[in-house]
Amino acid sequence: MDANYRPFHPNPSKPSYVPPPGAVDAHCHVFGPADRFPYAPERKYTPCDAPKEKLFELRDFLGFERNVIVQASCHGRNNDALIDALIAAGPLARGVAVVKPDISVDALKEMHEAGVRAVRFNFVKRLVDATPRDVYLGIAEKIAALGWHIVVYFEAPELESLTPFLTALPTTVVVDHMGRPDMSKPVDHPDFERFNRLMADHKNFWAKVTCPERLSISGPPYDDFVPFARSLVEAFPDRVLWGTDWPHPNMDTHVPDDGQLVDMIPRIAPTAALQQALLVDNPMRLYWAR
Repeated sequence: MDANYRPFHPNPSKPSYVPPPGAVDAHCHVFGPADRFPYAPERKYTPCDAPKEKLFELRDFLGFERNVIVQASCHGRNNDALIDALIAAGPLARGVAVVKPDISVDALKEMHEAGVRAVRFNFVKRLVDATPRDVYLGIAEKIAALGWHIVVYFEAPELESLTPFLTALPTTVVVDHMGRPDMSKPVDHPDFERFNRLMADHKNFWAKVTCPERLSISGPPYDDFVPFARSLVEAFPDRVLWGTDWPHPNMDTHVPDDGQLVDMIPRIAPTAALQQALLVDNPMRLYWAR
């Protein structure tokens, strides 16, 4: 791994919060192991190995029943590690892949059988090289026929220029990490209001209320994250998802404790009904209904 890379927490705390039965960690990754699933030559970072066995162990320890495993940029467009984890998990996991523009319909169907239900488009320039928009549109047309959706990852300053493209996509669109708002600004700042308007005006848009450890300016216990995430959970209760983001790639401030992250859930979803929607009903509807 890179010399400055921070491995995931070796001994996370047991959370006080107990998720409802059937709860889903709807954003996590598997990395390697590199001797079996090499990292992509074009990668922007080299992580520590974080294999499926560690992910499933964490799932059980935290009190969750299912995972949505998202292909990370360090593996590029080779989804072998993801598919291996999905096959091992069976009905307890679904996947989000990153695919080549020339992928065949038959290959997509094989991925569907393994548990893939979405593709990810990454617009974060420090993580991936730029991809022409028409390439993404071609992929979108292929996966729409399978009933898949699109997961998008971008940073808040890019939202205004991306909006015409994103709103033209023919599927449900799930935005990673609330579009990475700047938490040095208040929750009612025009920048975050722009994201709220996107959600309000386009009913096919969903948000992941994830990554306090990545977005917070104040650090643990991430108080500044709470109003942003809670506002989305309360305004769009049927279109929000939650996940750990384990194994937390490219953290440059601290190693997050996954138990503490789980204990934030009742702070952003303060009622049992909101927690049920966030952790069970919404991910099951999006990932397991087909």
